[in-house]
Amino acid sequence: MFHGSALGIIYFLSVICSLQAQLLEGLYCGKDNCYDILEVTRDASKNEIAKNYRRLAKLYHPDLHRTKEEKLKAEEQFKIIATAYEILKDEESRADYDYMLDNPDAYYAHYYRYYRRRVAPKYYSSWQRYDTAIKYFMTVPKYRNRALDIAKQDGLLHVDKRNRKSKSEQKEELDRIIQKVIEDKMDIKGAYAKPTLFDILWVQLILLPYTIAKYFYWYFSWIWNHTILKKPLSEEEKLYVIRKYMKLGHHQFESLDEEKKQEYLDHKLWVKENFEEWKLEEEERLKKQLAENTKYKQYRRYMKTHGVGRMTFDDS
Repeated sequence: MFHGSALGIIYFLSVICSLQAQLLEGLYCGKDNCYDILEVTRDASKNEIAKNYRRLAKLYHPDLHRTKEEKLKAEEQFKIIATAYEILKDEESRADYDYMLDNPDAYYAHYYRYYRRRVAPKYYSSWQRYDTAIKYFMTVPKYRNRALDIAKQDGLLHVDKRNRKSKSEQKEELDRIIQKVIEDKMDIKGAYAKPTLFDILWVQLILLPYTIAKYFYWYFSWIWNHTILKKPLSEEEKLYVIRKYMKLGHHQFESLDEEKKQEYLDHKLWVKENFEEWKLEEEERLKKQLAENTKYKQYRRYMKTHGVGRMTFDDS
């Protein structure tokens, strides 16, 4: 009995270590070394890093390769190179990365250092996007009129003949009411969704043990239900598999129309073979569209003549 308990504890600890390792794999350049990717040493200067990035980016730019297989491989490597350069070009992010290389066991410290640069700006930009979406819906007659109807039904519009407010003040008050109704009633999904407390970094860090445990439970539930018991997937699970095949983020997929999601379900894209066939058809359709696009033809001619320049990043 003691032997069995010991094995169970060892297995549990190995799983936790594996999950922690997976956390680190999702940071920076994953299992690869950012310096090795850019073919530089740790004491390389900023100019040396930029120079090697430009050389490798030109070598692996997808538009400079002909066959589909070569383009896919080049695109994958191009993303890896771009990620490595993004990390090493900034002095602070490079210092954080060096700290991880020197202290590989400090899981939580690495998680915090990595995501503090990404989550905090994203949280505030999410509020800006949400505010932009609300203001946009306020200008669309369809949504504005609907909000006015709801405001009238809820008794939010008070008509007072003795109201001495100016027209501009009355308009501001009306806009505030319409904005409040849209915020309360409209379910905005995707990248423009309203941010929550769970988007704040320190909240995520506090909940990290729970998040790991939840993932652990979900992972083994999936294996038990669908690999061992062969239970059919629910609609939500089918959409999850489709999203993973498409390599879309949660917000990206949520922002899709319900009709589009239903189309994916109708094509049974959660089945790998169906998805691969659908993907090829979509690629062929896009190729035909691009072949007829004058601007794309000009771009292709420019790339053949001049090659790729420093298109996406600034060394300053």
